Amino acid sequence: MPIRKSSVDEREKILNLVHRAEKEEASVPFMPAAKKRSNGFLKTLAIVAMLILVVFIIIYGVSKYTKTDFLKLGNLGKQTGETWQAVFLSNGQVYFGHITKRTKEEITLKDIYYLQVNKQIQPSEENQDIQPELSLVKLGNELHGPVDEMKINRFHILFTEGLKDDSRVVGAIKDYNTKK
Repeated sequence: MPIRKSSVDEREKILNLVHRAEKEEASVPFMPAAKKRSNGFLKTLAIVAMLILVVFIIIYGVSKYTKTDFLKLGNLGKQTGETWQAVFLSNGQVYFGHITKRTKEEITLKDIYYLQVNKQIQPSEENQDIQPELSLVKLGNELHGPVDEMKINRFHILFTEGLKDDSRVVGAIKDYNTKK
């Protein structure tokens, strides 16, 4: 059977294509198909992680400059609400109460008590060594009648402490509330 010219041309084309494909495979280092797919997955994962990081940086920047704590970073490790707290101020005053809100600029204190020093105006010679008496006073009973909520600028706060349920201050507060 004679070979037609068109079939010879077709065979040569096919052989050229095969030969060209073999050259291209030889120039590319051997990489199994699974590795090629996992490499694409890692790239996608890295892009998603970068996008999430950028979003958190933007949220942090916005919250820092707008005084809004979107991420609630101001409350990390802080006790609020039910625990009695002592708030020590730079002027020497100490307030006791429940911290209900914390922002970067201030804290909000409710159910407020403070210590009042009772000392004699003219101590006698025999009472000069006696230490002044301290009494716990509920905020709101003063002459100007303040509301039982205080917003305290953080600039004036030295530190805050959580109070134990069996502390003397918490005991005095409980006694005051039962006598009401």
